[in-house]
Amino acid sequence: MFLNVAAARQSNRWGRLRCYRVLSKPGVALSYRSCLHSQIRLLHESNRLLDSDTRQEPAAVVNKAKQSFDKTSGGHAPSKEFVKNLEQYKKYFHYPNPAKKSDLLNLKVGDIITIHGFLSARRVQHSKLVFADLTHNYVPAIQITSSLSADGTHDAAADKDLRSVPLHSPVAVTGRVSKIQRDASNKLARPERIDLDLQSIQVLNPFPKDIIVSKGVQFPPSARHLQMRFSPTLQHRLMFRRDAMRLARGLLHKVGFHEMETPMLFKSTPEGAREFLVPTRRKGFAYALPQSPQQYKQLLMASGIWRYMQFARCFRDEDLRADRQPEFTQLDLEMAFSTGEDVMETVEAMVRSLYQQLFEERYEMTQVGGELVPVLKSSRLRTTRHPHFGSEQQPSIFPRITYQQAMERYGSDKPDLRIPFEIQRIDQSLLPQSFISMITDLQDPALEAIKFRPANSEALTTEEVRSFILKFMDNLPSTFYKNPDGAPAVLVVDSSKPLNGLSSLGHEGFANLTSLEPFSDLSDGDILILQARRNAPFHGGSTPLGNIRNLLFAEAVAGGLLPRDNALKFLWVTEFPMFTPDTDKAADPGQGGAAGFSATHHPFTAPLTDADLDLLATDPLRAKADHYDLVVNGEYVMRDILRMCDAGVAQFAHLLEALRAGCPPHAGFALGFDRFVAVLSGTNSVRDVIAFPKSMKGEDLMVKAPSKVTEGQLETYHLELKGKQ
Repeated sequence: MFLNVAAARQSNRWGRLRCYRVLSKPGVALSYRSCLHSQIRLLHESNRLLDSDTRQEPAAVVNKAKQSFDKTSGGHAPSKEFVKNLEQYKKYFHYPNPAKKSDLLNLKVGDIITIHGFLSARRVQHSKLVFADLTHNYVPAIQITSSLSADGTHDAAADKDLRSVPLHSPVAVTGRVSKIQRDASNKLARPERIDLDLQSIQVLNPFPKDIIVSKGVQFPPSARHLQMRFSPTLQHRLMFRRDAMRLARGLLHKVGFHEMETPMLFKSTPEGAREFLVPTRRKGFAYALPQSPQQYKQLLMASGIWRYMQFARCFRDEDLRADRQPEFTQLDLEMAFSTGEDVMETVEAMVRSLYQQLFEERYEMTQVGGELVPVLKSSRLRTTRHPHFGSEQQPSIFPRITYQQAMERYGSDKPDLRIPFEIQRIDQSLLPQSFISMITDLQDPALEAIKFRPANSEALTTEEVRSFILKFMDNLPSTFYKNPDGAPAVLVVDSSKPLNGLSSLGHEGFANLTSLEPFSDLSDGDILILQARRNAPFHGGSTPLGNIRNLLFAEAVAGGLLPRDNALKFLWVTEFPMFTPDTDKAADPGQGGAAGFSATHHPFTAPLTDADLDLLATDPLRAKADHYDLVVNGEYVMRDILRMCDAGVAQFAHLLEALRAGCPPHAGFALGFDRFVAVLSGTNSVRDVIAFPKSMKGEDLMVKAPSKVTEGQLETYHLELKGKQ
């Protein structure tokens, strides 16, 4: 890169120097321009030659800058500091070219090579011997050795440079190969370790002294670039995401899917969440960012595209939590002339092949910084067993349960099959009315219970178990105790007390309960939790006892009462209700209408059977949909959430017209890719697998987005702010 330097007006002081780009120098790689920019900024700032109101980034200074400066400065000589910085900066015109991957594959002992990387560690043994480590993106371990000869003359300059370069700086190192470590079974494999005898080292951009890096350092979200750079767990998960995306794309291409991009600027339609609107200069008109590419992919089915796929960016302005982001990625598919069964078979085949290529061929779950993360096998540390599908007893295909079964047995429409205890329905006639009235005011309640037994119950005293469950119940959110159907009741089995600690049930109630599975084999330390709910059909995503079940499992694992299970337990949940009562319209502001209910998932999902079609006219809340969710470890990884009300049908006229024009039967799915990768890589938060995630408030704390708009911007788009700011 080449820049002319124009020296501006001369005053009593040196004046102001401004650099303007005129052309690019072919010899300077694009990857180093940031280094050049940084050095010029340091050069200008150190001499106070850059206007505070001018933030243009110069790229280089010509060799005759000093003479040009002299002419415009009245013959005054520049400061020594300026000359020193100028000479230092000139070195950045002559970067040594790094060795290519092919060079590293064919590397031999005695070869002289140049490698670029970060100087990550330095160990000074004594005045004549220094070791340093270089972080490289291809070779896992590179050690640099600098040893002076007895007379102290050999490589003295390089040795001095190595000792003075700030750690974590990007450097170019030239040296002679003294040792190469490769996989003994594969001589063509990339080197696992290279030892270099130092000949020269050049710093490409010194790491600043004001950034403190120490073991276990935690950088704030506003320094996300430093989080990614110095967090091995974050780096491993991001690389895992990269490979998962690449492999999934390849698998789908092999079975005939066509990758099609759909527009990001869409129209506003009544769907399942608030939209992000994009104003236009056309007064009163705005785009909307797509909540999903659902409508476009159905248009593609009507366009003769038989198999569509896309890693789609989606946007929803909804309340955030650990598994939500306002912008996210989903693997979107649609298949013409297909049924839901075809989709499920395709998904299972893809997931299993993806799992095999990721974990059986490339990655292993490894302890890094106290966390289990997927690490490439060629650079693994101490390894453990990789995640496996289900248990030895599970069939080879993903199990399938209906929505009704999921809610009855697990209290959730996204059940976590790793939890070893299920919900048991108890006939209220088996328990005394005095006990029932203590836990609920409902006249005809549905009673449910779970039995929790610690895995190491023999090693725990009853008092230790009681202390655990009391602490757990005390920490439950207040909503559990404000439940109008009643608060949960907890009983701890204790053989030293009357009726084994279940005296509140009475003799008859105790006998009736212990005659049921799984309560027939109660032992000391077992915990029973009972909960009442309305005796009505299930709706929504969970029951209060189902939520307690999930929280209790997580707390028991964290407290060591249950072993940590790293299995990936997939299942299909089918036969969802077509409609859900609108009990809380504020929770789904994207919906509308006055019917009192809304589509549970997808407005164009067909009824499951002929009988369900008839129910649409008589009892729509009982109608079931031909819909399916893929769940793994209690998380949705495949679900469509597009919703529509009667009032919004006109806004879907384009889609209805396309479906009318001979559109073939089709089925598809959307895999929440961020969440899917998070589950596979062993984290509960999608933020750990996204390079630049948003905060709980939907903010990018690094770039300070969103930002305030100016009056001029508002005027351009015919907008104005209402009320006081």
